[in-house]
Amino acid sequence: MKPTRPNASKDSVTHKVASPEAKSSAGKSSGTANEANCEAKNERYHWLGAHLETRDGVEGARFAVWAPNATEVSVLTDGNGWQHGSDWLSGSDSGVWSGFIPGVVEGTSYKYGIRTKQGELLHKADPFAFSAEHPPATASIIHSLDNYQWNDSSWMNERAESNWLTRPVSIYEVHLASWKRPWDGRPYHTYRELAPMLVDHVKSLGFTHIELMPIAEFPFDGSWGYQVTGYFAPTSRFGSPDDFRYFVDYCHQHGIGVIMDWVPAHFPYDAHGLARFDGTGLYEHDDPKQGFHPDWKTHVFNYGRNEVCDFLHANARFWLKEYHIDGLRVDAVASMLYLDYSRKDGEWIPNCFGGNENFEAIDFMKQLNTHLHADFPGVMTLAEESTSYGGVSRPVYTGGLGFGFKWDMGWMHDTLEYIKRDPIYRKYHQNELTFRSVYANSENFVLPLSHDEVVHGKGSLLSRMPGDDWQKFANMRLLYGYQYTVPGKKLLFMGCEFGQRGEWNHHSQLDWKQQAEPLNNGLQLFLGDLNRVYKDYPALHELDCTPGGFSWIAADDAAKSIYTYCRTSSDGQQVVVVVNFTPSPHFDYRIGVPGKGSYIEIVNSDSELYGGSNIGNLGLRQTDDQPSHGRPYSLELNIPPLSIVMLTLDSAAATEKADASKA
Repeated sequence: MKPTRPNASKDSVTHKVASPEAKSSAGKSSGTANEANCEAKNERYHWLGAHLETRDGVEGARFAVWAPNATEVSVLTDGNGWQHGSDWLSGSDSGVWSGFIPGVVEGTSYKYGIRTKQGELLHKADPFAFSAEHPPATASIIHSLDNYQWNDSSWMNERAESNWLTRPVSIYEVHLASWKRPWDGRPYHTYRELAPMLVDHVKSLGFTHIELMPIAEFPFDGSWGYQVTGYFAPTSRFGSPDDFRYFVDYCHQHGIGVIMDWVPAHFPYDAHGLARFDGTGLYEHDDPKQGFHPDWKTHVFNYGRNEVCDFLHANARFWLKEYHIDGLRVDAVASMLYLDYSRKDGEWIPNCFGGNENFEAIDFMKQLNTHLHADFPGVMTLAEESTSYGGVSRPVYTGGLGFGFKWDMGWMHDTLEYIKRDPIYRKYHQNELTFRSVYANSENFVLPLSHDEVVHGKGSLLSRMPGDDWQKFANMRLLYGYQYTVPGKKLLFMGCEFGQRGEWNHHSQLDWKQQAEPLNNGLQLFLGDLNRVYKDYPALHELDCTPGGFSWIAADDAAKSIYTYCRTSSDGQQVVVVVNFTPSPHFDYRIGVPGKGSYIEIVNSDSELYGGSNIGNLGLRQTDDQPSHGRPYSLELNIPPLSIVMLTLDSAAATEKADASKA
């Protein structure tokens, strides 16, 4: 989701071009296999837009823009005084206007002057521009992608061999503008400044990936990037396109993947953007029942038009190829799937069968995922999709949409509803956490605690926890422990790692001084240990997307609000998990376990290191031959208040510990 943007000035858009001779101007690469697969592709951004060239010894730039309903098009630059008609482009039967303009150099600002059939002169930014002026300025900037030398070949080659379904994936979601701000009066750090700071923080916490909220150019800060006007331009707020390449490169060199929030569902009304690009509904539907989004007051892309799909396909490929992005989190997929999304009766047009499915959008997503996964091995696509639409993360050849993962919004909602209740009432809602078992293997899920949960008056995660300060932080540790031990990849929004007390505010940086407060610091230490255990124990991640990776031990002790379950790896390694959602400790609590021997306590969220009361099991418990919960062996455990405890059978470690205690 994204905030509503105040209406900007109107004017609309769309894309298609007959394919002229492709001129591949891909930037210098690290020579990885996935790039080689794409090198021969006729990428649209190679020949649409502005590209520096030398013709007959004359340096300049070639321009090409699709505006099939325009009557005339010229290029307006700072070099010709922004005068329409100084530098004309020639039309064609395909609707592409093109031409070579001598004397144009790198860094030149420009727009297109487009005369509509009604005689109106529109000043439009280039839909395929690689760079843009810093908002509130709105012109495009000529930029070559040929000059950056990548140094991430090791990461890219390893990524191409990765199966993320079986690997640990823990994602730190970031809004770059408000993560951390300079002390010298500048509004933002640069990409190059942010890279080492952010990577050091993320690595210290054990995350595997960063997810950037939309980074493509956008004019309105309050949209958080979700109302894009420059689909091929990294926002200039933090530096140049090559600076952003440096950011991604730096992350890769230090073992951190970069996922980008991508917005193909809608675009804003801003006069310089895609809206009514040549005076007609080009990128959007003319009919507001199809082309207007009531939630965000924006235009909806016309997926039934080949040119629009080609534009979006090219854009997705662009970020993966030219910026080595490791994954696209596709925003607002539900709004693309359904024609009646957020619309009342009479405000939408049914499909050809009278239903509400948007067949054109569905076909667009299927083709997109098919091509991206074929041409960019190891790249993730993640759908933010909140409905029960089936097969979002299933292969296209089985009827699915082809995404690699789907955000589990049901898990997020049910878990937060449960944990915000006073513990005395949780026993009446035991099924809210067990319900997920009904659908847990229907998709490949990501468990998100995202920016959407700490905005619009919801408060911070910490503020929604019941009890006094100690209990609030105990509940936070419990929430994260539960997230990390049930099947699904993990995502956490910035600031939640140390339990920021206030709601996220995009106008200012995180309240970093809270990080040093004892309970906040304990929460951050716990999260770091969670990430390390999550990666070290395959049972906690390897079978996330298959039924054999999770089994209940007991989920019926509602009176004590205790759940016990087991995670299993492909080679049979198991981690036993006990969660207590009340502030009452329980001593000598018996649970059934999968095997006989010594169980090592590998995580206890009640440790004094994290700010807990330090109730535990002295690190080790031996099984009894007494059956329990349908299992032949059992353990008696001390279960701390508002806690999660993880144990694993480890005979060698148990023997070593026993010998050490006797010495």
